[in-house]
Amino acid sequence: MKRLILLTAIVLSGCTNIFLQPDQVHRYLPTREEGNWQEARFKSADGTELLGIWFNARKTPSKGVIVHFHGNGENMTSHYLFVYWLAGEGYDVFTFDYRGYGGSGGKKSLNGSVEDSAAALRLARGRAGGSRERLIVLGQSLGGALALAALDRDGGEGVRGVILDSTFASYRETARLKLGSVWPTWLFQYPLSTLLISDRWAPKRLIARRKPVPLLVLHAVNDPVVPYAQGRKLFDLAPGPKEFWKLDSAGHTEALYARASRYRPPLLAWLDRVLD
Repeated sequence: MKRLILLTAIVLSGCTNIFLQPDQVHRYLPTREEGNWQEARFKSADGTELLGIWFNARKTPSKGVIVHFHGNGENMTSHYLFVYWLAGEGYDVFTFDYRGYGGSGGKKSLNGSVEDSAAALRLARGRAGGSRERLIVLGQSLGGALALAALDRDGGEGVRGVILDSTFASYRETARLKLGSVWPTWLFQYPLSTLLISDRWAPKRLIARRKPVPLLVLHAVNDPVVPYAQGRKLFDLAPGPKEFWKLDSAGHTEALYARASRYRPPLLAWLDRVLD
């Protein structure tokens, strides 16, 4: 019953509270053993102060810049663990917090997070130096949806590849699936999701409008958070060149962390091909 009440309250509060669940807890900060890094402070289009972390490539010259868009919970002080290791492989890595997350200012907002994501792309391009034409966008879960929206706003200059890890195709469909998973709200999944959830920034609408660069989609067949069918649908709607990795597991965004030994080596090989 408590879960039902919580779920209903979240849905009735609309898209923001369903998909954006930030906190300001500092879980981990990178050690120098994890690479040479600096805080990056920048502003969104409306002046909101944002905070990111820039990991410098440990090899010179840099192979390129990985721009990381993290998922919907916590903040970058936990999510950077998915990507910082790429600095040791010769890439500059930039991860950041959307408004309302971690050390970034402002209040959580989906539209604001889209603008924040576009601002992060601009910052990464500006700091990339000789690698400004060698950007890779890596979005995880909600971060993949925000990355596609940011590319739509930004145009994607210099972006050579896009990686979507456990990303959904539709905000509305994802909310509907959550409502349908609990029997009392099952009856109301269609009217509630249709009336309260906007698909203005739906990845399924934006995927075909992105700059036609190589796309890599990763999704676990038994993902407990974003159903596999959502990731597959997003991939099927995307124009090529594209590649789909079906993870035979039951985790969410686990390929680059919990299953690192299996998936990091082929990811590095994919990056080499894309940036060759």
